[in-house]
Amino acid sequence: MNILNQIMRHLFGLFAIAAMLLPACVYAKELPELVDNFSHQSRNSLGVQRQFMNDTVAGGSSESEVTVRGGQMHLSGKLIPPRGQPAWASSILLFDAQGKPMDASGFEGIRLKVKISQGLMSVSANSAEVENFDYHAAPVLIKADNKFHEVKLPFTSLKRAWSEQTTLDASTLNSLSIVAFAMQPSTYDFVIDEIGFY
Repeated sequence: MNILNQIMRHLFGLFAIAAMLLPACVYAKELPELVDNFSHQSRNSLGVQRQFMNDTVAGGSSESEVTVRGGQMHLSGKLIPPRGQPAWASSILLFDAQGKPMDASGFEGIRLKVKISQGLMSVSANSAEVENFDYHAAPVLIKADNKFHEVKLPFTSLKRAWSEQTTLDASTLNSLSIVAFAMQPSTYDFVIDEIGFY
């Protein structure tokens, strides 16, 4: 019995050491394919409150309007850049209310159904590993034709804007952001029908 106890203690010790050596992202909960279909007025499909901010937090003067109705999110406003910086307005879809990372590594990229009437839009995959807010992002390159398009953005196409380029670790994501941006004063008008992964 003493030998068995020693073996069990040894095994538990090895498991404990292995647990300390494994990165935290191994324990990240896997994400479902759908992040938001805008069926709820204020919460995404993961049950987390949507968040919105624009460049007024950094000295800008942009104006944003967000409405959620009929299973769609309508984003519109005026982008007024602060001196020497781009203007922006962001809609943030957290996966967890505490911002904990979740695992999207089983997917190839981000998928959304979107209608652009005016303006420039990008989507970012926000990793808990990125500390300077320069998340991996890609522009949504569709015509501003006032029609819905399904867009797929492979994780490999997402790049950081001003930081050293790093490979996105999709197992460390804590949110997606939909961003209107401009270098000159302009307006934007988007409707998002759904967003998730593929």
